Amino acid sequence: MLYGRDTELGTIERLLADARDGRSGVLVVRGEPGIGKTALLDHVLAGTDMRTIRGTGVEYEAELPYAGLSLLLRPALGHLDRLPDPQRQALAAAFGLAAGERSEPMFVGLAVLSLLSEYAGDGPLLCVVDDAQWLDRASRDALVFAARRLYAEGIALIFAAREDRHAFPVQGLPELSLAALRPEHASALLDEHARDMSATTRYRVLVESRGNPLALIELPVSLAGERSGDTLRPGALPLTSRLRIAFHGQITRLDERTRMLLLLAASDDSGELGILLRAGAGFGAGPADLAAAEEASLIVVEDDRLRFRHPLIRAAVQQGAPIDRRLAAHRALADAFDAPDHADRRAWHLAAAATGVDEPAATALESTGERARERSGHLAAALAYEKAARLSEDVGARTRRLVLAAEAASEAGELDRARTFAERAQSTATDDAIRARLLHVRALSDFWQGGFVNAHELLLRGAALTAAGRPERAARMLLQSMHTAWYLGEAELASTMRELAALELPPTASVTPVVEFMIAAFPPKPDPAHSGTENPDSAHPGTENPGTENPDAEHAGTESPDAEHAPNEHPANEHSAAERPNLGDLIRVAPRTGNEEQRDLLLACGVGLALGQDVDAHHIASLFARDSRLHGGIGRLPTILFFVAEAEIFESRHTDALATASEGLRIAQDSGQQQWISQFESVLAYLAGIAGDEEAAHRHADAALAGGVGSAMPAGAPWSAWALGLLDLGLGRPESALNRLERLAREPLRHHISATRSIPDLVEAAVRFGAPERAREPLARFEQWAGRAEQRWADALVLRCHALLANDDAAEELWLAALARHESERRPLERARTGLLYGEWLRRLRRKTDARDRLRTALEEFDRLDARSWADRARTELGAIGGSATPQGPQPAGVLALLTPQELQITRLAAQGLSNRDIAAQLFLSPRTVGHHLYKAYPKLGIVSRTELTAIPELAALTG
Repeated sequence: MLYGRDTELGTIERLLADARDGRSGVLVVRGEPGIGKTALLDHVLAGTDMRTIRGTGVEYEAELPYAGLSLLLRPALGHLDRLPDPQRQALAAAFGLAAGERSEPMFVGLAVLSLLSEYAGDGPLLCVVDDAQWLDRASRDALVFAARRLYAEGIALIFAAREDRHAFPVQGLPELSLAALRPEHASALLDEHARDMSATTRYRVLVESRGNPLALIELPVSLAGERSGDTLRPGALPLTSRLRIAFHGQITRLDERTRMLLLLAASDDSGELGILLRAGAGFGAGPADLAAAEEASLIVVEDDRLRFRHPLIRAAVQQGAPIDRRLAAHRALADAFDAPDHADRRAWHLAAAATGVDEPAATALESTGERARERSGHLAAALAYEKAARLSEDVGARTRRLVLAAEAASEAGELDRARTFAERAQSTATDDAIRARLLHVRALSDFWQGGFVNAHELLLRGAALTAAGRPERAARMLLQSMHTAWYLGEAELASTMRELAALELPPTASVTPVVEFMIAAFPPKPDPAHSGTENPDSAHPGTENPGTENPDAEHAGTESPDAEHAPNEHPANEHSAAERPNLGDLIRVAPRTGNEEQRDLLLACGVGLALGQDVDAHHIASLFARDSRLHGGIGRLPTILFFVAEAEIFESRHTDALATASEGLRIAQDSGQQQWISQFESVLAYLAGIAGDEEAAHRHADAALAGGVGSAMPAGAPWSAWALGLLDLGLGRPESALNRLERLAREPLRHHISATRSIPDLVEAAVRFGAPERAREPLARFEQWAGRAEQRWADALVLRCHALLANDDAAEELWLAALARHESERRPLERARTGLLYGEWLRRLRRKTDARDRLRTALEEFDRLDARSWADRARTELGAIGGSATPQGPQPAGVLALLTPQELQITRLAAQGLSNRDIAAQLFLSPRTVGHHLYKAYPKLGIVSRTELTAIPELAALTG
C-alpha cells in the first residue's frame, strides 16, 4: 500500500488515460534516494491493464553505450523487422546485433520511437525507466529524443530520476517531484512495517527518517541491532549515509560466501546470474548462498538476473568491502566474461583490477573505446580511452590515447572534460599533427563556451602547425576559424582568408574545390599592417553564425563549427562574370565521399546565399536535407534547414519558410542545439513581422535573444533586429525601424547576410523618417554587393532605393526600371513593395488613376502573401484616394494557410504518394502521428481521403 501519494497517482492516471485515448505523454518523476519513486512505479505497473515495458539505469554502466536502452527494449525486439530499413539497421548496430554504419543517438531515438509504436500496436503502452540518472549517455539521449517526439502513438513514458537535474537533464519535459511523507502518512507506514517498538525508538525513527519511506522501513531494523552505547545522534549523518550504515549492518550478518556473491553483483552491472555464479565458484560460493540475501530482502532474482532491491544496498556492499576483496572480485569477473561479445565488460574489469600500469588492460580498453565510438557512444569512448591512458607505460601510447579521449569527449559535448584531457596530452605531445588535433579540441571547447578570441587563436595555431605537412587538415581548420572570426570582426575574417589563400593544397585534395571557391568568392585583400592602407568598408566574408551543430548534437551529433553561413559581402571588384564562382558548378565537381567533404559543401552552400545565388543554394540545401533524412543525419539537419528557410524567405515563399523553420526549431529543441533554437526563433520572428503580428514577432525575437553563450551575442540577434525593424516599418513606425536597422549596418553585425539583405528596408525607413542622408553609406555598400551578385532582383532593389532618394523629376524612370527588373514569378513580396512605394509616390503627385492601379495590384499580392501590415498600408493609401475601387478587407491567403506548418509538410508528402510510414521516416515522427495530422488536415482542406490531395491546386504546385 502507498501512503500519501494520491495526488501523484492522480497525475499518472491522467497520463495513462490520455494514452488509452491515443494521446502520448511523458513524465519525469524526481526525488531523493528512498523517497518512493520505485514504489510508485511498482504500484502503477501492478494496477494497470496496459501493455508495459520497464527498464532501469545502473550506476556503473556509463562505460557501455546503449546498455540501458537494450535492456529496456528487449521485449520489443521481435518487432524490429517492421521498422524502416535505416532505422532498423541503426538500432541493430547500436545494440551490437548487426554490423552497420554508425548512427547518431538522435536517429537511434527515432528508431526507438518507431519500435515502441510498433510494440504498442493498436492499444496503449506504458514504458517505465527507473533510475534514469544512471542511464549511459547514448541511451539517455536516444530515449529523451524519442520522448520529445511522442504525440499520437498512445504511449505513456515515465522516467524516475534523482532530484539532481544535471544527472538527468530533460529541460522542457513535464516533471513531478516526490516530497517527504506528511507526518500522519509516515506514522501509518512505520506502523505497518514495525509495530513492536518502544515509544522512544518510534519517535527516533520518525525524526531521523524525515518522511523518507525507505528510512521508515529500514531504520527500525538497524536500530534493533544497535547496542545501547552505539546510538548515533539523530541528524548526525546525511540520511543516505545513515541508510547505507543500516544496510551494511544487515550485510555483515551474512556469511562470507554470500557477501562475496553480493560483492560480485555490486561490482558488475549486468546482473547475469550465470556470470556471477561462474565468478563466485572460485571463492567456493554457489546458488544456495544467495538464499540468505533473498530472505533478507537485499536482492531479487528473476529471469536469471539478479538485482539489488535498492541502489543504496549496492553502495553499502561496495563501500563495506576491503580493497583486496574488491580487486579480487573484478579479477574473477574479468575471467568469467570470456566470450567475444563480453570483451567490453572484460576490459573494464581488467582495468578495475589493475593496481598500476597494465598494458594488456590498456590495449583492451582502447579496443573498447573504438567499438564505443563506432556506435556513437562518444562519452563511453572517452572514458575508455582516458582509463587506457592512465594504464599505459609508454609515453607515446599514453599521449595518443589521451588525444582520442579528448576528441571523443568533445564529440560528446563534454567540453570541460575534453579540455582537461587535451591539456594533459599537450604536455607530452611532440608531433605537430598531434599538437594540432589537441589545439582543435581546445578551440571547440572555448568556442562553444563563448571564448571566441582564444578559440580563433588556437585554430590558427593548429593550422600553422599542419600547413606544410598536412595542408588539407590546415585548410579545414582555417575554414572552421571563419566561424570564430565571424564573432570577432571583419579584420579577423580578412586575415583568415589570407591564411587560406596562402596554403599550397594539392589539386587532388577533397577540400581543394571548396577552398578555391571561397577564395574566388572573396578574394583576400593585402594585410593593411603591411600595405599601409586600410579600407574600413571592405566587408569580408560573413555569415549568419557560420557553424553546425552544438556540442550536444551528436550524442546529439556534434560537428565542428564550420558550416553555417558563409561570407556575406565584399566590395565590387574587377573580376569578370566568368571568373565569379558559381555554386552549381562547385557542387557538380566537388566530391561527396564522407562527413568532412559534406561539411565543406555545406559551408559552400552558405557562401552561395552570401553571393546572392539563392536558387542554387535552395536546391542544394534541399538535396542535403533529403540525404540527411534518408541516412539519419538529424544533428546536421537544423543547419541545412536554416539555409532552406532563408532561401524560401528571400523568394517570398513564406508558407514554405514557416513549415521549414518550425520543423528546424522542433529538431533543434529536441536535440538541445541552443544556437539553432535562437536562429529559428529569429526567423519565425521575421515571418511574424512580415505578417504584421506584433505579439508573435516580439515573442519569437525574445526567445531568440535569450540564446547567448558566454559573452557572445545570441546567434539569432541579426535576424531578430531585421525582424523587428521590418515590423516597425510595416506598422508605420519609421524612426524605430531606422534605429533597429542601423544596428545591422554597423560592426559587429554589418557583415551578416541578414544585415546586407536588410539595407533596402533601412533606406525606406530613412526616407520615410526624413533622414535620407543616413541611408547613403549603407546603400553604397549594398550597390557594390548587388553589382557583384549580378541578379535582376538585386538590381531591382538598388533601383527602388535610388527612386526613394531621387527628386521627382528623376524618380519615375527609376520606379519603372525597378519594376521591370522584378521577376514575374519570384520574390512577389519585393515586387509588391516596389509597387506600393511607387503607388504612394504617384498619389502624392495626385496621379490618382495610376496610383490606384499600382496600389490595387500590390494589395492583391500582399493579401495573397498574408503580409497584413503591408496590405493595411496599401489599403490606407487606396482609401486616401477615395472612390468605389477601395477593397473591402483582406482576401483569403489560400487554403494552405489553414494548415499548421506540420500539417502542411505531411499533406505535401502525402500528395506525392508517400505512405504514412515513409512520411514518418522523412519527418522523424511515428506513422501514427502522421495519420493523426492527416485526419486533422482533411476537414480543413474540404476533403475526406488522401486520394483527393492531388486535386488541390496549391499542393499540386508545391509537389510538381
